[in-house]
Amino acid sequence: MSKGKTVKGTAIKQIEMRRCVACRQVRHKSELLRVVRKNGEFSLDETGKAEGRGAYVCRSPECVAIVCKRRNFDKIFKAKLPDEIYDIIKEKIHM
Repeated sequence: MSKGKTVKGTAIKQIEMRRCVACRQVRHKSELLRVVRKNGEFSLDETGKAEGRGAYVCRSPECVAIVCKRRNFDKIFKAKLPDEIYDIIKEKIHM
């Protein structure tokens, strides 16, 4: 079945899957942290619904360490992400 089709009048809910920028694994959106860029400002999106360009990282210390070391978000957003955002991500994962 394709996405969004119905079966006997019952709508099929689309599962929101996203890819981690560190390990490149596809996971459910709720398992990931989202960093958002809107109008040149960066923030951590707790709800997953904030407007703007978003990128995701797993909630594992290994993936966060890779993202901080490689500065993957800088490459994705094509702008330098403030160190404070990387620090906030580390705090959320308790590194």
